[in-house]
Amino acid sequence: MSADRPGAASPYGIYLKHLARGELAYQFSPSAQQAVFFPRAISPFDAGETLEWRVSRGLGTVYSSTAVAGRDGADYNVCLIDCDEGFRLMSRVQGVPAREVSIGMRVKCQVHAAPSDDDDPYPVFVPLEGQP
Repeated sequence: MSADRPGAASPYGIYLKHLARGELAYQFSPSAQQAVFFPRAISPFDAGETLEWRVSRGLGTVYSSTAVAGRDGADYNVCLIDCDEGFRLMSRVQGVPAREVSIGMRVKCQVHAAPSDDDDPYPVFVPLEGQP
């Protein structure tokens, strides 16, 4: 989503601007003292409208992983990643065969760049060094 598109100042638009800079951003509710993800306008904890933007270090742990057999014969994975800052997101782990992604694996975020202006960037993860 480019800066001149409608909704660029929305929570999702701000999130995309961070991704375009290579950052995984999330929100934080000061009143609840908890991380908030996926971006939203109102806190899910207390309906407060005060949410702060923060940038994740991009480190996390695989909470769950499912290997999916693709039509073309290539497997891929769908994972839930628990980020160290206290939020969980759905993504995938790249750089290892889909069936070798394991629960508890430590991972680091990388931003998958949008191939065109019509596509949004999105976070993917790779194993931290020293792990399969």
